[in-house]
Amino acid sequence: MPVGKREIARAFNVRGADRVGLKELLRGLRSDGAVARGNRRELMDPGALPEYLVIEVIGPDADGDLMARPVRWNADDGTHPPEIVVLPAREHAAPGSGDRLLARLRKRGKGRYEAQIVRKVGHGPRRVLGVVEIPEAGHRSRRPGTHHAIVRPTDRKLRYEIEVAPADLEDAVDGDVVWVEPIGGPLARRGRVLGKVGTLRDPRAVSLIAIAANDIPVEFPDAALAQARKAGPAPLDGRIDMRDVPFVTIDGEDARDFDDAVWAEPDTDAENAGGWHIRVAIADVSWYVRPGDALDRAALKRGNSVYFPDRVVPMLPEELSNGWCSLRPHEDRPVLVAEMWIDARGRLRRHRFHRAMIRSAARLTYTRVQRARDGHPDREIAPLTPGAIAPLYGAFAVLLKARQARGTLDLDLPERLVTLDEEGRIAQIRLRERFDSHRLIEEFMILANVAAAETLERRHQPCMYRIHAPPDAAKVQALREFLATLGIGLAPGINLKPRDFEAVLRKAAGQPWERLVHETILRSQSQAVYSPDNVGHFGLALRRYAHFTSPIRRYADLLVHRALIAGLGLGEGGLPPDAGAGFAAIGEEISMCERRAVSAERAAMDRYMAAYMADRVGAEFAGRIAGVTRFGLFVELDESGANGLIPIKTLGEEYFDHDEAGQALVGRRTGLTWRLGDRLRVRLREADVATGGLLFELLEGLEASAPRRAAQPRRRASRRPGPRR
Repeated sequence: MPVGKREIARAFNVRGADRVGLKELLRGLRSDGAVARGNRRELMDPGALPEYLVIEVIGPDADGDLMARPVRWNADDGTHPPEIVVLPAREHAAPGSGDRLLARLRKRGKGRYEAQIVRKVGHGPRRVLGVVEIPEAGHRSRRPGTHHAIVRPTDRKLRYEIEVAPADLEDAVDGDVVWVEPIGGPLARRGRVLGKVGTLRDPRAVSLIAIAANDIPVEFPDAALAQARKAGPAPLDGRIDMRDVPFVTIDGEDARDFDDAVWAEPDTDAENAGGWHIRVAIADVSWYVRPGDALDRAALKRGNSVYFPDRVVPMLPEELSNGWCSLRPHEDRPVLVAEMWIDARGRLRRHRFHRAMIRSAARLTYTRVQRARDGHPDREIAPLTPGAIAPLYGAFAVLLKARQARGTLDLDLPERLVTLDEEGRIAQIRLRERFDSHRLIEEFMILANVAAAETLERRHQPCMYRIHAPPDAAKVQALREFLATLGIGLAPGINLKPRDFEAVLRKAAGQPWERLVHETILRSQSQAVYSPDNVGHFGLALRRYAHFTSPIRRYADLLVHRALIAGLGLGEGGLPPDAGAGFAAIGEEISMCERRAVSAERAAMDRYMAAYMADRVGAEFAGRIAGVTRFGLFVELDESGANGLIPIKTLGEEYFDHDEAGQALVGRRTGLTWRLGDRLRVRLREADVATGGLLFELLEGLEASAPRRAAQPRRRASRRPGPRR
């Protein structure tokens, strides 16, 4: 049972000044990972759930047990929540999917708990997003004895269907995506349609589902739209005229806005031989969006722009995001310029910020810039290569030295790129190519972000830092156990540095499981957030870091711009004197908005992939095991990167134990082992566009991509699988 400092002091008769020593001792134990903090500042085993916890019911499993999960669980790092079985209680009505319960937990093996209901603290969702399925004429619905339609939730966590009577369908037809209000019993659900979002017959419904499911604001208030329509050119007065500086923007081919431009030259200071003079110009959004106005309130509500293959939900209206705040070539645009000087080792020597007016010389893409660097410039970029492109790469070379000297964590994870045809259908899904031109822009932006944070600290201005805490001790230990199965050691202790993880990546380089190591290290890391309280940025190995470079699409950057304007006396649109008091609350809000956007973008990508694979049901593919859980294996296909589940009940007719430390499923009778990274051949059984889920069946194991080691201790038995299908 968790205990706190007070209980420990009482048990050991620690009094007076000795309590200070106890406090320091417990702080040291927490930093070493020996204990963790519970819900009410108690101390407990790291990785364990507290005795009392608020849980959310997710529905019955295949055996009829009512399952739940912790309400607060960070799923962004790829870890799966522990299994919680809700025990029936006579004094409480049966809870339904989505209901929240205060429960007393009792551990029943590693990663498995039983929950005794204390009381219900919240009801299931008032409305559910789902897809209408209407039985054909002459056929009954899948629920015996009814002719009702079925609404199947798009959220995979909701393991139930909702019956809708014909009178409650409104005008919804088969395949429509609708909001439905559940009514009736907690598990035998019925409901009525509230409104239609779109239809699965329209390829563009994929992003609409993600937008609706995550409650992302789409429509701007009339006052904000009116304010954006009134926007016009910013005056040159009070700005440095940099229109003759050959700034260029470098973005992806599919970029929809251009809010940063770059320029560089060798430093002419004789005392800085080998150094560089760099300018990063960022759209001056703060000139158009003032604290507390209609545009500002709308931007804060959104927190950031959200990007999908077929659309963008912008933080600001199009008149600004694609207009006055987009650095279009050969047009005058107001900017904030970070002017910086670095030495030959890439270290920042000095910097200053200006309000300026620029005229971008060209709108370039990563691919075109890289081709020019490789000696194949096109007609437009050829004249710019000697004076504009070559100096950028010169400065990048020394910035790369500084990055390597710091020992940053560089995880190389591929990004999927969806290409659509004119009708919005998927033409191609491929991995996005990554060039040095991408890294060049990243290093310039990081340098400007560091300069912004340093300036605000020197000027004693509020700063919205981008913070990234060191990884949690329990996750580091789990990572260490996983790496041991691959024969890779991780430095001892928990106070690791990014270079310790980089050493692991070097050992994995060129191995079949290299990508798995990258992904697993990513899952072990803490989540970066926005906060006025600086703890540094672990991944970048930086003491201070703020987001300055994208105020057109991130509210945090807009706050940093305003703070710089106020602190440096750069004119109108600065941060009000008392604004810093609200930074903590705003940081939490925009961090939540960021998580919401990431969730929506990932869900949309899953659904696009399911739509892309839907015509290939029954086809065979080669892939690898990308995840191991108690309920099956997640496999990633070589060809497309598609990820889906092989249910455990299709693996054979014996019990499989989940070896959590070894990331494997082990057959209890035969010892047959399926381990993370193993190569497989599978057949696609199902592609569900509504949920984005793919189901596979195992055909055969190919070569193992991870070395086989002795089975790890502490296994957890799975449920008995059914017959092979």
